[in-house]
Amino acid sequence: MSWGTVGLMWSPPTLGAVMSKPFDMELFLAGVLTGSRATRRRHVRQAKIIQAEIAERWQRKTPWAWQRKHVAWFLDHHLAERSQATQYYYRLTVRLLSLRLAKSWSFSL
Repeated sequence: MSWGTVGLMWSPPTLGAVMSKPFDMELFLAGVLTGSRATRRRHVRQAKIIQAEIAERWQRKTPWAWQRKHVAWFLDHHLAERSQATQYYYRLTVRLLSLRLAKSWSFSL
């Protein structure tokens, strides 16, 4: 058989096949994560929680699709009943996300 045969021709993957992989938050944050291993793991864990909540509420699967209002909603509503320390650590994670996205989002600590 030759390369011209339909069964052996290379074709690019379809959009559905490319989009079916889950978003890798750890890889997304790799360039901006610093600190101890525990700190890096905490940021990744919290970023995944933020991602899941925003995806459930607005169907925005990746941080590239987020707007400031989505993150503000998470901080205001999801963390409303949490301690000040927890809110502080989530805001630090949001700072890393905005740094990685090259956005000038600012939320008070």
